[in-house]
Amino acid sequence: MDFLETTLPDVWLLRPRTYEDARGFFRETYRADRFAEQGLRWAFLQHNHSASRQGVLRGLHYQIKQPQGKLVRVIQGEVYDVAVDLRKSSATFGQWVGVSLSAAQGQQLWVPPGFAHGFLVLSDWAEVIYLTTDYYAPQWERTLRWDDPELAIAWPLGAGQAPSLSEKDAAGTPFAQAEVYD
Repeated sequence: MDFLETTLPDVWLLRPRTYEDARGFFRETYRADRFAEQGLRWAFLQHNHSASRQGVLRGLHYQIKQPQGKLVRVIQGEVYDVAVDLRKSSATFGQWVGVSLSAAQGQQLWVPPGFAHGFLVLSDWAEVIYLTTDYYAPQWERTLRWDDPELAIAWPLGAGQAPSLSEKDAAGTPFAQAEVYD
């Protein structure tokens, strides 16, 4: 597994090796020892699976207490995946990184605790699975506004195209008013 740096030092793009033959393929998607070699010593406590149609934007979510690190992988289709640094003490506070993740490529994104996370579905249908380092705690969940002008996330939407949002995501908090981590 290759660990590739992104523009945010703590967010990693992972490229698992894929072994293919006439029967199909095998891909190792997680090994604790390889993560530890990168200084990432996390235990995963929850495994989530979501499915969405094209144009759905989920996020930008985070938990202000019980923050979750997420190892995100697409098992069907393609998404544009985004992480926003909400750690006030970080040199990259308020910065974001976005990457395309697809089932065909098999890449994964490691989003550490202290970041908001979201994705936009680019294919007709996408299924995303992610491992988390803490349990879902709805009382601590927060939603950052996906289109906040201060963040200026370059979501790959067509001209005049608006994403499909949940009520919660449509009512996200602007970055300037969001609860952040110390």
